[in-house]
Parts: sequence; structure tokens; C-alpha cells
Amino acid sequence: MDELRLWLKRYLHTLRANHASPYTIKNYGSEIGQCLDYCAERGVESVEKLNLELVRGYLAELKAAGYAQASIARRIFELRAFGDFLQRQGVWHNNLFRRIDAPRLPRRLPRVLTIEEMQRLLAAPPGDTPQGLRDRAILETLYASGIRVSELVGLDLDDLDLQRGQLRVLGKGDKERLALLGRPAIAAIRRYLVRGRPALRSEKHRTTALFLNRLGGRLSVRSVSEMVRRSAKQAGIERRVTPHLLRHTFATHLLDGGADLRAVQTLLGHESIATTQIYTHISLRHARRVYNRAHPKAQE
Repeated sequence: MDELRLWLKRYLHTLRANHASPYTIKNYGSEIGQCLDYCAERGVESVEKLNLELVRGYLAELKAAGYAQASIARRIFELRAFGDFLQRQGVWHNNLFRRIDAPRLPRRLPRVLTIEEMQRLLAAPPGDTPQGLRDRAILETLYASGIRVSELVGLDLDDLDLQRGQLRVLGKGDKERLALLGRPAIAAIRRYLVRGRPALRSEKHRTTALFLNRLGGRLSVRSVSEMVRRSAKQAGIERRVTPHLLRHTFATHLLDGGADLRAVQTLLGHESIATTQIYTHISLRHARRVYNRAHPKAQE
């Protein structure tokens, strides 16, 4: 195995250890691997031999082959993340992938749930079984804190501070931040810790994970995503609901309620406020609907 392939293998192992979804790991492995194949065919198999001309040639080949702009942009973002990993490992002093501009894509506004839909979703899991108590606690946590599903499944018991109503979260790039919990989420987690987690706990696993699967081990991203989808169906919500949609909903409902954009940026763990600003467009869209419904002159 050449040096670049070995580093890709180590990078995927790191993603797995950080609870990235199997879908993400598979995509990163195949798509970054596609670029490394291109490099190997041209005699480049080590980090030190990587250069901008080579990578730009690879991207030009994708464009000539008819790949969509979004697909090319995704590969650039994946290569940037891989380059950041190589820098953190001390084997690459300058992430050349960061010097490649991704194609500009039209930004689509994320869909969000209404408050009424969110209330139905939170009430969907049964409140009288260990798994139902866990699922309610998970849904309340995702909505109350806005954390990513990968961050949620990575939570340990020590990351939880119910007295202060906060979570210690390990986010992208191994950056730690605090996420906040409201009273309903705190209450749901307490019920789960008293009546749910002890019933799910297994002597075989002895894990410190906050949220456990039916065998007593740490929940996976895929399991949580499936639970959210199933709960939405039970709640009578016809569109596709994912954990990330709950993150969008969290941010939008905060802004609709008058929250400061900088505060939302901090809670979401966004490095740049530009990433958070997309939610202001959603709130404006909501405000326009309210205006059209409520203002006498708008109705004429």
C-alpha cells in the first residue's frame, strides 16, 4: 500500500472513531481514493510529491467527464478535510487543497419543521418503555441543543451537566463547545437515566455512552437517523425528517423567537457567521408569511 493510501486509511479510521456516519466514511473513502488513484497513475504516491497542478488536472478530468458542479465541489471539500488531517499529523506543512476554489453553487434553503410538527414528533415515542424513554430524550436533546447527530452519539455520561442544563460536545475538527438544554430536555434525560438507561445497560459492554442501544452499547448515527424517521412517520409528518433537519429547525425557531445571530452561531458551533446567516433567510420567509396573513394591506 502506497503512503497516500495508508494515510487515507488512517483518516477513515479517525472519522470512524469520531462517530461519522457509515455513509460519510464510504463516500470519503471512495471519492478521495479516486483522486489518489489518479495521482498513483502519474507516479505520485507520497504526500511530499502532491502538487496543485496534479490536483487541478484531476478536477479538470472530472469536469470533462461530465460530473456535476455539486459533485466536484463535494470532492474538493473532502480533499480539504483530508489535507487538514495530514497537517494535524505533521506530515504536510501546507494544505494545498485549501488553495483550490470550489465551484459556486446556488444555496438552497434548508427545510424546517413547524412548532406544531415538532411537538408531535417529540411526543411520538412511547413514554413507558426503556427505548421509548431513550428516544424521547434523544429527540428533546437534538431539538433543545441543535447538536449534530455525530456529536449526540459521541456523548458520554461525564459530558452531561443537568444542574447547569448543558452538554460538553466534541464537534468538527475535535473542537469542544458547550450546548444548552431547556427544561423539557432536562426532564426527558432525567427520566431516561432513572428508568431507561439502567434497563438497557449491559455488563458485557460497560460503556460510558449516554445513549445506549438495545444491546447496551453505544448508539450509532444510523440507528438515531432511523429512529427519527420512524418517529416522524408515527407523528403523521409526511416529509422526510432527519437529525440534521432538527438542527435546522432549532436554529430557525431560535431566530424566529428573536435570538441574536451570533448566539445561534456559537450554539451551532459554526466557525464562520456566514454559515449561520442562511437561517436569517428562512426567518425572513417566515416573517413574510406572517405579514401576508396578518397585515390588512397585504391581504388586499
